[in-house]
Amino acid sequence: MHDSSPKAESSKETKPLICIPTYNEAKNIAPLLREIFSLFPKIHILIIDDNSTDGTQEILASLSRSYPNLHVLKRAGKLGLASAYIDGFLWGLKSGFSHFIQMDADFSHHPRYLAQTLANLPHFEVVINSRNIIGGGVVGWGLSRKILSRFGSLYARLWLGARVMDFTGGFNAYSARALSAIDLHSIKSSGYCFQIEMKYRAYKAGLRLLELPIIFEDRIAGKSKMSKTIVLEALWRTPFLRLQAIKATHKKVCK
Repeated sequence: MHDSSPKAESSKETKPLICIPTYNEAKNIAPLLREIFSLFPKIHILIIDDNSTDGTQEILASLSRSYPNLHVLKRAGKLGLASAYIDGFLWGLKSGFSHFIQMDADFSHHPRYLAQTLANLPHFEVVINSRNIIGGGVVGWGLSRKILSRFGSLYARLWLGARVMDFTGGFNAYSARALSAIDLHSIKSSGYCFQIEMKYRAYKAGLRLLELPIIFEDRIAGKSKMSKTIVLEALWRTPFLRLQAIKATHKKVCK
């Protein structure tokens, strides 16, 4: 693991860090980073790269010379989305950042929505950029993928009893306080169920959550990381999360 972390300056202002996991995103990463920095020149971005083999790392090395607030955390191999974010969050906490924004590397989470996210960081512990509320939506997906996405969030709501409309979306922001309450070290989900588990833990901790509408646009270049394994994990692990919560509540009552 490569760690090149400067300490964020301490102040009462928010110190946000955008965390972007990458694996073979050479076609997307440069235009994405240039757009983000054109909108927010002082923002800090951490790329968590899973040993890309398509030139992504070389592109990042070149961009780092132009953008001093671009940081790269290199990992040994393709270790998964959840562990990438957890490593990125831990890196950011160690470096003194106060808020953490999750983004995909493929423009499906468009930088134009960063302004609404950043504006709400001082007021909420969790900001969810949602496809499933009024004003939100999806562009570029077929009907089957849209149904799968909607079903995933509905399935999670029914099992977990939390009024979160977009449980499975990955364009979210968490405060350092939220990450502490969530307890990153005990997260067990590895795929997109990671997003469900993070939001459910935040909800159970009584944190302030806000959902804001976005239009999700399917990736222009590269391949989707969605797989049957990811879907199956969400199907069995979501009810398991509820059973865990019931068991924990029962233990507290019995003490």
